[in-house]
Amino acid sequence: MDKSFNAAEAEQRIYTQWEDAGCFKAGANAKPGAEPYSIMIPPPNVTGVLHVGHAFNNTLQDVLIRWHRMRGFDTLWQPGTDHAGIATQMVVERELAKQGKSRRDMDRAEFLSHVWAWKKQSGGTIVNQLKRLGASCDWSREAFTMSGAPGAPAGEEGNFHDAVIKVFVDMYDKGYIYRGKRLVNWDPHFETAISDLEVENIETAGHMWHFKYPLAGGATYEYVEKDADGNVTLRETRDYISIATTRPETMLGDGAVAVHPGDARYAPIVGMLCEIPVGPKEHRRLIPIITDDYPDPAFGSGAVKITGAHDFNDYGVAKRAGIPCYRLLDTRAHLRADGAPYSEAAAIAQAVANGETTLTEAEADALNLVPDHLRGLDRFEARARVVAEITAEGWP
Repeated sequence: MDKSFNAAEAEQRIYTQWEDAGCFKAGANAKPGAEPYSIMIPPPNVTGVLHVGHAFNNTLQDVLIRWHRMRGFDTLWQPGTDHAGIATQMVVERELAKQGKSRRDMDRAEFLSHVWAWKKQSGGTIVNQLKRLGASCDWSREAFTMSGAPGAPAGEEGNFHDAVIKVFVDMYDKGYIYRGKRLVNWDPHFETAISDLEVENIETAGHMWHFKYPLAGGATYEYVEKDADGNVTLRETRDYISIATTRPETMLGDGAVAVHPGDARYAPIVGMLCEIPVGPKEHRRLIPIITDDYPDPAFGSGAVKITGAHDFNDYGVAKRAGIPCYRLLDTRAHLRADGAPYSEAAAIAQAVANGETTLTEAEADALNLVPDHLRGLDRFEARARVVAEITAEGWP
């Protein structure tokens, strides 16, 4: 007998004995006519490896499965992994970059071969982790959501790919899911969407620009500021509303300016139109001044430009107020260069702001409101150009 217990050796040996004896297969130890009991493992993303949260929930599942198996139920613990297509693409592209390769240098089939190779490596790691935990899954039934997909390599046969498509189509037909334009986290380097879970938020020092949006038709109002005791500290006549932004280039896609409904400073101009002070003067767009609970009267000027296609908070305001989301950037984070000339696009957007017409989500997304002379520029170059143009006109 060994002087000390070697857990690594003993657990591996015992687990192998359990597997070889078929102890985990569906129906093992089931009594005749037994009631079925099954759990489908919440499929972990094949992108990476398991963490302590997986260890916790898989332990609970294992306890239930083993308890029912010992009681003679017809028991199945169904193992499997999920494809996590977007995240997997990002991981594979990062691995290729280490080798000096890019997916743009290869065709679809070659890139998919790298994705399948990564799946085999990462998926094997996940299975081995589960086995090391002692998970009593029926490994003969292991599933992968993309098995059986066109171009799948040997060993990835099955119909799970077809089943996934069928379920999603059925849910769509029943109205449970729908297609629509949504704001997502986007990586302009890999040109792919990134889930909230994969985003790492890092605070960086930026710059806040302040700009004046002149009121339409030269309209004016009395702007009054008061202190906490209600005493007037500033009173002046203004023909503009002031906003602040860290990304001036997004002004081109503004759909409105929002103020808090309780902000008395701007009550006289709510519902009026103001001018986005950038772009060809003859095609300047006018946008409405609206109210929403999102703006903080105590922060900055209290007025917020609403660019629904490029900020999550603005997206929420735009949806609540029925403001179109005008997309400015392409997949590489350059200002769009597609679509009709700016004069035509601006005229359509103005008709929307005037209440003369409406746009579907797809129509608003297709409208390119980038002035012709700024189209195709990198966003940082465009930012400098926009600031320079506004400064030259005296609106900062």
